[in-house]
Amino acid sequence: MKHLQKLQSEKAISFVKETFEKELSKKLHLHKISSPIAVLDGTGINDDLNGIERPVSFPIKHLGEQKAVVVHSLAKWKRLRLYEFDIPQDEGIITDMRALRPDEDETYLHSIYVDQWDWEKHIDSSDRNISYLKETVKLIYEVMKETEKSVSDKYQISKILPDEITFIHTEALREMFPKLTPKQREDKIVAEHKAVFLIGIGGALSDGSIHDGRAPDYDDWSSFSSQGLPGLNGDILVWHPELQRSFEISSMGIRVDAKALKKQLKIRKAEERESLSYHQLLLAEKLPQSIGGGIGQSRLVMFMLKKRHIGEVQVGIWKEKTRKSLLDDGIVLL
Repeated sequence: MKHLQKLQSEKAISFVKETFEKELSKKLHLHKISSPIAVLDGTGINDDLNGIERPVSFPIKHLGEQKAVVVHSLAKWKRLRLYEFDIPQDEGIITDMRALRPDEDETYLHSIYVDQWDWEKHIDSSDRNISYLKETVKLIYEVMKETEKSVSDKYQISKILPDEITFIHTEALREMFPKLTPKQREDKIVAEHKAVFLIGIGGALSDGSIHDGRAPDYDDWSSFSSQGLPGLNGDILVWHPELQRSFEISSMGIRVDAKALKKQLKIRKAEERESLSYHQLLLAEKLPQSIGGGIGQSRLVMFMLKKRHIGEVQVGIWKEKTRKSLLDDGIVLL
């Protein structure tokens, strides 16, 4: 019975992924491309996340022991691909990203193995504004709703996404719940609206705090919008009924231009990155303006199939004690 349950889960997992990717590619005009599992160290291409996570690294024999690192994500690599492939404006790329993050804590939402759709779209410089960001979020949310309907029709799982996604800035959220932690604020607002795009993640709020970390060299979290608030990026959050908490599906945003890059590197005291090859291309304004993000594949499947643990939808490495305790609770890890 356990093997049958796992096989049925695998089929459902594939259905969710295939349905979502197909519709997202059509909606955003994305071309499917190949992606790397590792990149050379010292190029500035790998995603530094919050700047403290250690990448998996290894020497390459045929390159004279030059070090390579397993990717954390492809946030910067994708923009380089837009440039190298000469992707036209208003079109983009999408790829299956596989990463290892050995510093991740073991939780029901996190694994050292990361799988996500990394996508990037070539935009005009005039599109670097909050309105374009919101319109793109709405398109992605439409795909989420369409996928949810397909899953509901096939597996009789109730649809719970609201008709529209709610937009709110991290500063407004702080003002609403000043005594709560950022994650507690997310739970409060998402419990109310069920689907939220939280704008402005990475920059300092008015009290000097930061809602959550973002690297300084891909998302633009410092440019001010027409609403007078910083940040052209954010997270898509939904309410997970089984977990009874907010649930991040995607981190995304309009990417830095040369001006925003210099500003954000200075804020983070990381000006030494300006000498890296990727950053040199960006500062020379050779890379296309873009918008992009990562959409967690296992996260999306967890939500669509109403699973309570990420190990139910991906094969990971878990403590045997964890595996046994979850099994006692009716959770079967793959």
